[in-house]
Amino acid sequence: VQLVESGGGLVQPGGFLRLSCAASGFTFGSYAMGWFRQAPGKEREFVAAISWRGGRTYYADSVKGRFAISRDNAKNTAYLQMNSLKPEDTAVYYCAASEAGTYYSGSDYLYPYWGQGTQVTVSS
Repeated sequence: VQLVESGGGLVQPGGFLRLSCAASGFTFGSYAMGWFRQAPGKEREFVAAISWRGGRTYYADSVKGRFAISRDNAKNTAYLQMNSLKPEDTAVYYCAASEAGTYYSGSDYLYPYWGQGTQVTVSS
């Protein structure tokens, strides 16, 4: 099983980034996907999740209306579109895969597979 994130970088406040998560080694369409983030000195937190076929999405209150999670099962890839970025969005962003029916709760223990993370820095 492998999850590889890409698309992170340095962006000014108000800018945007699109993260990608390429999956391999498992049946991608049978797993819900989630994005989490961890800022320096803070615990890892839930950002967004999407159901197996992409019909349902869930967001942390802190990103609702600014971030959008999506997936392309034909490409075995999940995405996180991040708009109106703020300095407090600075973190390492991780994608993760879950078979749990309650994946939308945001509990990271429900996600057995994780990527290595990609750094997002929002600064002027």
